[in-house]
Amino acid sequence: MSDRSLYERVLERVAEGVELPAPRPPRASAAVVPWRRAADGDVEVFWMRRAESLAFMGGWHAFPGGGIARSDGKIAVSGEPLGAEEGPLEAGMPAAVIGDIELGTAVTPAVVAGALRELYEETGLLLIAAEVPAEELERRSRELAARLEDRERFGPALDAVGAILDASRLVYAGRWLTPPLGPLRFDNRFFLLEWPEREREQPRAASTESAEVEWVRPAVALERWSRGEIITAPPILHLLRVLAEDGPEAGLERLRNPVEANLGPHRRVEFQPGVILFPLLTPTLPPATHTNTYLLGHGDSALVDPGSPYAEEIEGLLAALAAAETEGRRVRAIWLTHHHPDHVGGVQRVREALGVPVLAHPATAERLRPLGIEIDDALEDGQRIVLAGDPDFVVRVLHTPGHARGHLSFLEERTRALIGGDMVSGVSTIVVDPPEGDMNDYLASLERLASLEPSTLFPSHGPTIRDAVGKLRAYIEHRLWREERILEAWREGVRDPEELVTRVYDDAPEIALPLARRQLQAHLERLEGERLL
Repeated sequence: MSDRSLYERVLERVAEGVELPAPRPPRASAAVVPWRRAADGDVEVFWMRRAESLAFMGGWHAFPGGGIARSDGKIAVSGEPLGAEEGPLEAGMPAAVIGDIELGTAVTPAVVAGALRELYEETGLLLIAAEVPAEELERRSRELAARLEDRERFGPALDAVGAILDASRLVYAGRWLTPPLGPLRFDNRFFLLEWPEREREQPRAASTESAEVEWVRPAVALERWSRGEIITAPPILHLLRVLAEDGPEAGLERLRNPVEANLGPHRRVEFQPGVILFPLLTPTLPPATHTNTYLLGHGDSALVDPGSPYAEEIEGLLAALAAAETEGRRVRAIWLTHHHPDHVGGVQRVREALGVPVLAHPATAERLRPLGIEIDDALEDGQRIVLAGDPDFVVRVLHTPGHARGHLSFLEERTRALIGGDMVSGVSTIVVDPPEGDMNDYLASLERLASLEPSTLFPSHGPTIRDAVGKLRAYIEHRLWREERILEAWREGVRDPEELVTRVYDDAPEIALPLARRQLQAHLERLEGERLL
């Protein structure tokens, strides 16, 4: 098409095989699940809601844990976790998420030390070797805390107070790999730790990373998740389910080999009920490498943006959908957020395989028709669609132009989950490229979405965002900040577009400057329309 935007041409160049930087390997990480039995014998676990300000999983519920530091390999550890030597650590891990990771059976001392360090930093629980009186343990813990406040590293601080970490109370509970939602991925090992109420020292919020902490029964936590009150990651959900159903002893095999958490070659990624995410490799704007395809509903379902043009990715998606159908989730239609190639690359193959219609905004249909992609029916602003199931999944269609004239977002009514397409990104930039993109429309669409007070935002690129309104507001503020910089330069007499780009986008890498020029044009057109230039 002669009117292909620069943004679309960039995506086409990526599809043609422009060499991109190699992805970073997943970072080793570990988490500990403290548990105890209540008076009635039921299991309780200790977890936390992470601070909203955290870049990774801000506002999510999780167990104590984090990335393994290089210095963890120098920390002495006594004993080893029960079961760490049994079976391959990648047991139950689906092919689509393994990627380039080191496989094998060993839980290294560095991973164990890192798990115990994170446990101490986030909960105050210090597991050290050799029996010492409670008063002596408390003294060492206080002295250790004082040394760490002076920024002494954990290992040297342990040596200074005469303590060696003890791993013998940990029980290995499985390995999970973060799906390819963005460049930051974790290769995570989980450990159970029984911590009875009779222990003198009890876990607490010992870090600013925790907004709140609590002991909770797994069944209660799952019920809160099912109502959309909390968001958490797939391994946490699996741990909660197994502990609720089988307990920490009988459920060990399910924890260590979580094949039940797979959908075909994909891991089930369902951060909120009724929204299953499949990150598919696509020719998209770096540093993003994948576009999120979403399966919406608990029975009758809609498939949003099967965007990959690669046969292997689409065949994996179809296998996952077949597995979901055995659970009663059947795709009734394909919905498109907009026409860009990284969102529609697999539409024809999926339509043929499933025999379902493709729905989109009329403006999207207009853009796709010359490419041979026909839209079977229109999705219009304000339309309310009920996907029958248990419970029904009720979606409100929202026309949100700006990035593209026919861009749509989808708001689920019960949990207020927002499928936001390319309105925001969890990993890359949202390009507003005239004439297809319009900055006035884009800002108005962001404002409209924020005013609807969605709870969780599911973008097309990158991880799920817990504080949806905060993210939308941050995008508005950022764009207006850019405009202030343009106006400042304009008042100083700068009129040359290249000089404006240099001034206003001085934080952009050189490779991004062509798209920055188009963003600048979108801002200038908006400012002229507002008679501010």
